[in-house]
Amino acid sequence: MYILFTVLAGLALLAFTFVKTFFPYFGDDCSYILRSLRLGMRLIRYKKIKPFYSILDCFLDAARRHPAKTFVHFEGQQFSYGEVDKQSNRVARALQAAAQLKEGNTAALFLPNEPAFIWTWLALAKLGCTAALLNFNIRSKSLLHCFSCCGAKVIITSTELLDAVEEVLPVLREQGIRVFLLSDSCSIQGIESLSEQVSQASDQPLSWDLRANVSIRSTALYIYTSGTTGLPKAAVVTHERVWAASFLQAACEVTADDIFYINLPLYHSAGFLIGMAGAIERGMTIVLRRKFSASQFWDDCRKHNVTVMQYIGETMRYLCNMPKKDNEKDHKVKLAIGNGVRKDIWTEFLNRFGDIKVRELYAATEGNIGFINYTSKIGTVGRENILQKMFFPHALIKFDIDTEEPVRNSEGLCIEAARGETGLLVGKITQRSPFIGYAGNKQQTEKKRLRDDRVGDTFRWKGENVATSEVADILMMAHCILEANVYGVKVEGHEGRIGMAAVTLREGEEFDCSDVYKQVVNYLPSYARPRFIRCQPCLEMTGTFKMKKVKLVEDGFKPTHIKDPLYFLDTQKKTYVPLTEEICEEIASRKINL
Repeated sequence: MYILFTVLAGLALLAFTFVKTFFPYFGDDCSYILRSLRLGMRLIRYKKIKPFYSILDCFLDAARRHPAKTFVHFEGQQFSYGEVDKQSNRVARALQAAAQLKEGNTAALFLPNEPAFIWTWLALAKLGCTAALLNFNIRSKSLLHCFSCCGAKVIITSTELLDAVEEVLPVLREQGIRVFLLSDSCSIQGIESLSEQVSQASDQPLSWDLRANVSIRSTALYIYTSGTTGLPKAAVVTHERVWAASFLQAACEVTADDIFYINLPLYHSAGFLIGMAGAIERGMTIVLRRKFSASQFWDDCRKHNVTVMQYIGETMRYLCNMPKKDNEKDHKVKLAIGNGVRKDIWTEFLNRFGDIKVRELYAATEGNIGFINYTSKIGTVGRENILQKMFFPHALIKFDIDTEEPVRNSEGLCIEAARGETGLLVGKITQRSPFIGYAGNKQQTEKKRLRDDRVGDTFRWKGENVATSEVADILMMAHCILEANVYGVKVEGHEGRIGMAAVTLREGEEFDCSDVYKQVVNYLPSYARPRFIRCQPCLEMTGTFKMKKVKLVEDGFKPTHIKDPLYFLDTQKKTYVPLTEEICEEIASRKINL
């Protein structure tokens, strides 16, 4: 018996050593798969349950269970689940009376990061309405486009964004669109103040009948993604997608006792779906900021006992760029969820701020496939496992960056990329992993399907996706520019790529610094404005008449490498100026803030 026990123990030790050596993440895989299966079963149950159980119902259950629990910390104030519930009831009744909103209508939220965003969205959900989440950085043409493509007849905004709304108000009034301001009064004709009606409205619960026909397949939100072939597109987010995204916190082992720090905009999938909706699903407390502040980040975390933070690559870099302090590891943050951090920044972040588990993820608002790095292996954007391959078929295929098309074999089929080779990620569209697409834009929806080869062109800067064709259209509004080819270039010490454009000038024209500046500032958000412009005699084209970008990207923006005239957008002088080596040196030394 002793010999048998010894043999079995030896075999067990051998098996353990074998697994740890050749399958080091076996335990992580098993744990994550079990969590995913439990969450998947919940989603299946929600699909079948009658009446439909939405994230709103989850919030209402939390408000009944613990009405006094703090839901939101914001600028020295705190709002409990019960208080947010009652305030959303008031807003719902005010909108019902003033705007005649009802089930199936769409209303646009053009609001900054503040608690009013949350309870106004909850109010719309209680009325059975879809909310279009507008980026508060957009202006003019882009704002009108984002508003009109979702079919909304009501826009709700704040005094902070009143100037942007007033700029497009004549067009909104022509289209019969009503504008409501979360303020006690407004002297601008065509804009109706709403706060008085809200304060006078009842805070009693609204009838479920107001949203009786809402189902898991109904559209819950429109979240705008940068248009890869034009203006921003309204991605259709169903209630099923809201649930799936909200489960990400649970998949990362976040609990109701955690405190979640949201400093990303609520109009983004990260801030709204992963952050706020995920917090509702967990029944937890969030700390909300108007915008990210590197200097106040850790003070906020210490003040509110934050345990989970969100990030984009820039967030961690900004934190690592701050002067070192003795108390940098004096906090309770144990988990960071986000995307886009470089390996070197990731390593430096952990060395400076302590043992924080980083859950780097890869996903897109409208996409049908995503990954989470649940192993904390530094430098990877996610991890595959057998369950994901089974339920969400996907592949990395060979992709020609010059022609911007998938590489195909003699039979016209795509070719899978080899291990270690860069490729294009494609996810099979199935009932389990559908691709819903974009509101009011069947053409752009179809272009995301592989049977149409074209792949849109974007770059990412300041945590935002920038559509190159949209920027090019704006540049060509300047009287001196004939053609524009927009792309992103790397800047040492910065995440992402900053905007740059190669342009040709109209015959007899010179580059008009002030006019070009005027166009990009009036029509583009700050992150999308090309900071560098290169004037060329002609733009290179591919054999299929697409603009070549690869060589331009490689060239970068330094005048020592480029003979063409170069210009830099100077935010202090409020114009484009000739790009000099001195300016490049100031950018490198960060005397000029990009």
